[in-house]
Amino acid sequence: MIDFRPVLNIIGFLLCVLAAAMLLPMAVDFRDVNPEWRVFAVSAGLTLFFGLLLMLGTRTGPRRRTIRQTYLAASLGWLVPGLFAALPLIHGPLQMSFTDAAFEAISGLTSTGATVIHGLDALPRGLLLWRVLLNWLGGLGVLAMGLAVLPELAVGGMQMFRLEVPGPAERTTSRTNRIATVVGGAYVSLTILLALTLWVAGMTGFEALAHAMSTISTGGFSTSDASIGHFDNRAVDLLITLGMIVGGLPFLLFFHLARGNVRSFLRDHQLRWYFALLALGTAGVSAWLVGSRGLAPLDALRHGAFTVVSVMTGTGFFTLEYGNWGGMPAAILFFLAFVGGCAGSTTGGIKVFRFQFLFADALVQMRRLRRPHAVLIATFNRRPIPEEVLGSVMGFLFVYALSFAMLAMALAFLGVDFITAITGAASSLANLGPGLGREIGPGGSYAALPEAAKWLLSGGMVFGRVELFTVLVLFVPAFWRQ
Repeated sequence: MIDFRPVLNIIGFLLCVLAAAMLLPMAVDFRDVNPEWRVFAVSAGLTLFFGLLLMLGTRTGPRRRTIRQTYLAASLGWLVPGLFAALPLIHGPLQMSFTDAAFEAISGLTSTGATVIHGLDALPRGLLLWRVLLNWLGGLGVLAMGLAVLPELAVGGMQMFRLEVPGPAERTTSRTNRIATVVGGAYVSLTILLALTLWVAGMTGFEALAHAMSTISTGGFSTSDASIGHFDNRAVDLLITLGMIVGGLPFLLFFHLARGNVRSFLRDHQLRWYFALLALGTAGVSAWLVGSRGLAPLDALRHGAFTVVSVMTGTGFFTLEYGNWGGMPAAILFFLAFVGGCAGSTTGGIKVFRFQFLFADALVQMRRLRRPHAVLIATFNRRPIPEEVLGSVMGFLFVYALSFAMLAMALAFLGVDFITAITGAASSLANLGPGLGREIGPGGSYAALPEAAKWLLSGGMVFGRVELFTVLVLFVPAFWRQ
């Protein structure tokens, strides 16, 4: 029998953090003399009550969590807080249904950025802040998953990124704490730095902070229906493009840079692929904007780079509504949405390193055709890739493709049109947000979709965020046996 107390204790802690976060939009609305502050106060009180109830009712002595408890905590740790985060949306001025509120909250916490809300420009500042706070807190959760949980669970080849902490247990704990401090500090510092530069570039202080939080977290929630296109500011576009690129970097590199290890940054092959894919995608989309839309080369580069970076990192911001582009740029963006950023970043998607593993293995297979008796081993960052890791990546990609197909077919079965079903499923699993077409494309929303479709897409967001197997293993009967 699984001991659920450590799992419930973690969920209780997350609910307490969520309740504390609700105090910030409450304070903003109170200052703006907006009655919405009472909704946040009551929601914070309810969330804190259940959080403390779970924490105090499940206290246990110091005990190492089992692998099964880790799987449960990793899955429920996204779902349960997402449901409580929906409270201010249900009882606030929007009076959203439970389905819509849960969809919006889960989208925010998983840093997806899909929305069912129209009229963002007229919303109270507290609600706008709450949405981007969910993005920002979700980004922190993604970093914790990518640096500590997924490598230990050996999900989809992530075991190649286990933190190397040799030595006795106290030294291991000390180094892990240092890594967490540096990575968390980098996350906060980058948010503040980006907010200051956006403020200098022309945004108001509130807009700058809100967009900095949703940029570094690659969440994509904005304060306007027109997203970044609302500002029509070259400096803002450039700064947010750079911020999204940073959000797609492996945050463990900031720990190495803090220790003066610049070589780890320069020698990381994953970064080379990451920047190469961004550059190639930008070149293709920019050339199409010049040739087909008649944009000036510099404007085409500005919008092309912004769009490619936004889609590949799963942020979902836009300056031009690319939902009806079609042809070559649509194909480029559709592929890059699946790629995502680097391992240990705030992005979604399959991740760059898995494509590198497959490419390295394909090269080895081709060389074996010429030299059948040679001993050839695929490598990554000058390290051999074990066969079990390659098998894990292949299994992950198969399940990812199968999940995408099943989700798209389920949406189509509910009456959703082909483009919306295909791109909605892709966007959900890749934690991107906008899809293609008029309905869910940039500038649109998921509000008109059937309620069942919204629940399927919400499940897809969580499924993609925890990298598939973390949820799938819960449906294996052997998981629940002693």
